[in-house]
Amino acid sequence: MRKILGMAALLCAAVLAGCSGGGEGGQAAAGEDAITVGFSQVGAESEWRTANTRSVKEALVAPDFTLRFSDAQQKQENQIKALRSFIAQGVDVIAFSPVVETGWDTVLREAKAANIPVVLTDRAVNVSDDALYATLIGSDFVEEGRRAARWVIEDSQGKDGPIRIVELQGTVGSAPANDRMRGFKEVIDGDSRFEIVRSQSGDFTRARGKEVMEAFLKAEGDGIDVLFAHNDDMAIGAIQAIEEAGRKPGTDIRIVSIDGVRGAFEAMKAGKLNATVECNPLLGPQLADLIREVHAGREVPKRVMVEEGVFTQDQADAELPNRKY
Repeated sequence: MRKILGMAALLCAAVLAGCSGGGEGGQAAAGEDAITVGFSQVGAESEWRTANTRSVKEALVAPDFTLRFSDAQQKQENQIKALRSFIAQGVDVIAFSPVVETGWDTVLREAKAANIPVVLTDRAVNVSDDALYATLIGSDFVEEGRRAARWVIEDSQGKDGPIRIVELQGTVGSAPANDRMRGFKEVIDGDSRFEIVRSQSGDFTRARGKEVMEAFLKAEGDGIDVLFAHNDDMAIGAIQAIEEAGRKPGTDIRIVSIDGVRGAFEAMKAGKLNATVECNPLLGPQLADLIREVHAGREVPKRVMVEEGVFTQDQADAELPNRKY
C-alpha cells in the first residue's frame, strides 16, 4: 500500500509540475529544450498590471517555455520568497517586476551564486552591483513624468499663477512612483506659476486614489486646479471623489495621469480626464526574446525601452477601439 501511495504521489507531483505554467487546456506540451522561467509579478492592483500579466503569460508558453508564476500581492516579502523558491527549483531564468527599488541585494546574490540569470521587467532595482541582473525591459518613468508636466504647462498657456497641483503618488518606494515624481517636478519647477500643494500615495489603486483625493478636496476646498496621478486607476478613483464633491472633473480640475488603459480613454471620451501618458504593459513578446538571449549566454542591452505616446481628449474616441488593455 505504501508503494502504491508513493507512486500516486509522484504521479500527482509530475502532473502538477506540468500544469504550473498557467497555460490553458489543449496547449502543446513543453519541449525537451524548453526554458523554465520563474516570474514574480507585483500583484493585480490595476488594469495595467492585469494586462501586463496576461501579456507575459501569453508569451511564455510551451513548447519554448515552462512558466512558474507567482503573484506577490504588492508585498516585497512575498516576492523574495518566490525568488528563493525559483532558485530552489533550479529554474533557468528568473524574471520579476519588483515591488520597490531597494532590498534586493541578498536574494539576487543567491540567484547569481546559483548561476540563474535575472531579467527585470517594468521596474528597476537599486542594488550595489548592476551585474546582479542581466537586463531591464520597461518604460522610462522619469520621461513619463516629464511628459505629464509638459502637458500641464501647455494646457495652462495664458493662465496666471498660482496654479495649484495635487499629486497622487504610486506605491511608496517603487521605481515608477519615484521616477514619475522626479520627472514631473523637474519640468514644473521651471515655471513659477505652479505649486504642488498636496502629494500623497494612492498605492496605484482606484480605491485609494478616491480616498486620498477626498482628503485633498477636504483640505484644499476649491483651491485645486490640476491633478497629476501616477496611474490611470488612481485618476479614475479621484474622478469619482471630485464628482461626489460637486465639482466637474476635467473642467474645474484639469487631470493628467499615466498608463493609457481603456478606462482612461473612456474617461477622456466622457470629458472627465484631460490627458494620459502611455505606459505600454504588453511586454510579453519582447520579454520572451530577451529571455532566449540571456539563457543562451548572449550579450543583451542593459536597458530595453518601449515606445509610448501622450493622448488627449480629442484623440480618445478614435483611439479607444485600438486599446488592447
